[in-house]
Amino acid sequence: MSIRKHFAAALTISTIFFGASIVNIANAGAREEGRLLTATEVLDEVQGMPDQRIPDALLSRAYGIAVIPDVTKVAFIFGGRHGRGVLVVRDKLTSPWSNPVFVSLTGGSWGFQAGAQSSDIILVFTSKTGIEGIAGGKLTLGADASVATGPVGRQGSAATDIGFNAEIYSYARTRGLFGGIALDGSVISIDRPANGALYGKSGVTATEIFSGQAPAAPATAQRFLDRLAATTHTPLRGSPAPQADLPATSTSQAPAGTAPSAEAPRTYPLEQQK
Repeated sequence: MSIRKHFAAALTISTIFFGASIVNIANAGAREEGRLLTATEVLDEVQGMPDQRIPDALLSRAYGIAVIPDVTKVAFIFGGRHGRGVLVVRDKLTSPWSNPVFVSLTGGSWGFQAGAQSSDIILVFTSKTGIEGIAGGKLTLGADASVATGPVGRQGSAATDIGFNAEIYSYARTRGLFGGIALDGSVISIDRPANGALYGKSGVTATEIFSGQAPAAPATAQRFLDRLAATTHTPLRGSPAPQADLPATSTSQAPAGTAPSAEAPRTYPLEQQK
């Protein structure tokens, strides 16, 4: 075979692999957008149930909310639970929600049990400790942060007027039923590949996403944030990815004689940069 034919064959193989890589990247982004759409549907449906919805009194105290659809639990004596979803946070209870960060939930159980089950799980964080733990790598529910089954409906609203003792409240919807669920021992961690696929940046960190320094998120992210803002009665951000359209460090200078700009928005001490 001539050198020209060898070159043509190599070029063809490279083109095939390059095309396959582009398709994989596109499919990865589509999967994450689908997960955002499903999370939005879960919020819509759960909060549309007056007698089973998450109480407003609890949502008003939330510093973070995670929606993890289609968490699968399979068990035969020993069991396992796994699912992927999204987490948003806010610095103050009156602040808009951050852009979504993808997380995974993994847990195990043992005892007399058998079968398979799929649930939509929602976690409400009433302190910043749990949020910082997740973004720092992973968080074990019940060990790194206290977790309790969440109250629901009108009765739950009355009960939560007393106060909140747990750092995280957990809920699950299974076959149309919605209520608190025990998740002690389950681990929540950052889903870095999913974040890279959604934001189009390999290695993007939770800190960059939460602070608005990641590339702009797709419209599906804004749709989720719009629904969450309506559910928690909080203001909307001005764009799908606030600050994302601006450089991380601005090079513009203030006019001479003007006072220094206000203090930059504070972010959580999240992931340690490597």
